[in-house]
Amino acid sequence: MKLFHSPASPYVRKVMATAIVCGLEKRITLVPTNPHASPPELLAANPLSRIPCLVTEDGLALYDSPVICEYLDSVGAGSLFPPAGPARWRALKQQAIGDGIMDAAVGRRGEQGRPAEEARSALMERQALAVSRSLDQLEAEPPANHVDIGTLTIACALGYLDFRFAGEDWRGSHPKLAVWFARMSERTELAQTTPR
Repeated sequence: MKLFHSPASPYVRKVMATAIVCGLEKRITLVPTNPHASPPELLAANPLSRIPCLVTEDGLALYDSPVICEYLDSVGAGSLFPPAGPARWRALKQQAIGDGIMDAAVGRRGEQGRPAEEARSALMERQALAVSRSLDQLEAEPPANHVDIGTLTIACALGYLDFRFAGEDWRGSHPKLAVWFARMSERTELAQTTPR
């Protein structure tokens, strides 16, 4: 398998952590990619010019991390996606909130390097508030201590906040979530994929 990736992407981290849980990381060849440059090889696989994009062993191009993670779970030794029922809906809901935190944080990070203007500042504030509200919800309803696609995604999202917004102390007002994240961060799949 071939994965178009950037090591700083939290979505790529989520995919690689999933690959480790599923025992597939050695079957994936990493292709360093700048999606903003829209390289032809990436565009041939993903017309959206986004990463991660996984090309399977039979040539099928899959994109966006939820789809890639579910694929890896289905072909590997994973059990990240619970079967039908309450546990599955909880895991998928947590995956959605984790992805939403990543979406807001990545969007905010992308705007930081641009010249200040009122509309851009308002967008960045909206994204920061979305992250803050999401963290508040996770503090009120802490994730479980087992690994599924939801808890893995939330951990990758919190890791991205540490990586890109290290000066903002989310732990101070979310102590239960901070304790949970510290425990999760010790897991092999998260320790090995921490962005540098």
